[in-house]
Formats: sequence, structure tokens, C-alpha cells
Amino acid sequence: MSTPAPVRQDRESQTELLALIALSAQRLTRDWSRLATAQDVLLRTLERIRPGAGATTRARTAINEFNRQVAAFDRDARAFAERWAATDLPAVYRNGALQALRRANEAITLFQWSVDHQAAITPLTATFWGDLMRRIQEAVRRAQAFSRAAQDATRDVVLGRNHEGIDSKQLVNDHPLSTVIYADQSRHPVAAWAHAALSWQGVATANMGAVNTARWELDAQWMQCVDGPECGFVSHPDTDHADGTIRSIDEAGAYPLAHHGCIRSWIPRPDLNGRTDIESGDPA
Repeated sequence: MSTPAPVRQDRESQTELLALIALSAQRLTRDWSRLATAQDVLLRTLERIRPGAGATTRARTAINEFNRQVAAFDRDARAFAERWAATDLPAVYRNGALQALRRANEAITLFQWSVDHQAAITPLTATFWGDLMRRIQEAVRRAQAFSRAAQDATRDVVLGRNHEGIDSKQLVNDHPLSTVIYADQSRHPVAAWAHAALSWQGVATANMGAVNTARWELDAQWMQCVDGPECGFVSHPDTDHADGTIRSIDEAGAYPLAHHGCIRSWIPRPDLNGRTDIESGDPA
């Protein structure tokens, strides 16, 4: 039996979103790796420096090159964040809207970038852009702190106050540039953080496009949730399971997804408008 067109298109849309997230996470991780590589190169250079003619110049040249790499990371990562927020996320929002219309068997031409949709996407992308920029700025500050610490440690070697050379292991431990540090001070590989962050932003944006389109173009009062079988509605361990349930349009907008890595999506149910025998959370 052939797969119905709306189902195939749903799968294609989901595949495109996941591919965009994976490709973008790889790009951001690659930009970030510049810091760790530059840190390693600088430390290997400084480890060989001992007191003598030209030592100060060699150290200064190496540190200046590291700082140049930090500036390049800052430029490239900022450009990524701006493109993600200004171009990629609006496209994701639109695709989420079109997917919702297809699932409701409505014409995709119903979606237009109306004032309402523009007003919805602007603060959403601004928030996500701000989240990425704070991480980028934090990484730059940490890199600059490492640069100063490496310079101080090398000065002690050059001036003969430290005859054992710099302690590279301690410098890396104090100033890790290959990880992202969360609020609880736990350290996570950049690749894992990038994929988790962009997945959250991408899925949330697509789902808000779906919910808003159901509200404004279809006047839907109810949405049907599609999710993992064990996923709770508010958070993953929530005992109120989400998959296959009917939720009010307001609840769908409040919880477009439940957690990082969430695969939640929404189906508009305008056919349920006016029903008085439905409560949010009922099975579809």
C-alpha cells in the first residue's frame, strides 16, 4: 500500500528539519573547535620557551596568534547565530505552519507572513539568538582569560621565576575551551551542547508555527499531540503523557515541546471546535 501524500510530506518535513539541525550543529561545533585547536597550539609553543634571547618575542607572537584565532571564532560564530536566527528559524517556522495545514487537509496557501506571524517569530528568534550569543560571548571571555593566564605563566618562565616551564595541564583545567559550562558548573562537549540547543530551538520554532497557524488560519480550539510514547506533557518524567492526546490551543502554545531532544509535533483539530464533551488531555 502506498503511503498517503500528507504522511510522506510530514516525514520529509521532519527529515529536513533534523538534517538542518544536524548540519547547523556541525557548523557551530567546527567554529568552536577553532578555540581548542588554538589553545593546544599555543601551549605546545609556550612549553618550549625558556629564558634567553628572543623568548619574549616568541611568546608574544604565539599569544597574538591565539588572540587572532579567538577573534576569528567570535566573528564566525556571531555570523552563524545571525544567519540561524534571521534565515533558518523563519524558514523552520514556515515549514511547521505548512505541515500543520497539510495535516489538517487544508491548502498550504492559507499561510502568509501576516502581521500576527511576524509578531510571533520576531521575539522567538530574538530570544534564541540571545541564547546563542551569550554562549559565544562566554566562550570568548574564557578564551581571553586563558590568554592572560598563559601570558602570566610564560612571563614567570622567561624571567627565571619558574624553571619547570608552564603547567599546560593546569591551564587547560582552569580554562577549558573544548566544553560548554552549564549553570551548575558541569562541563559538556561542544558538539553535544550545540545539537541539544539547536534541536530545542528548531523544534520549538516549527511547533509554534504549527500552533499559531492552527489558531489564526484555521480558528482551531484543539490540537492533537504527537510525541514519544513515554514523554510527559510538561516535562519528560511528567506522568501526564502527551502522545495521542487532545490539548487546548493555549496549552499547545504553552508547551510546544517538553525537553531537549523532544520529538513532539502537533496536528490541528478544527473539526473538534464547539465540542463540550472534551477536556484537555483526553485521548484523541
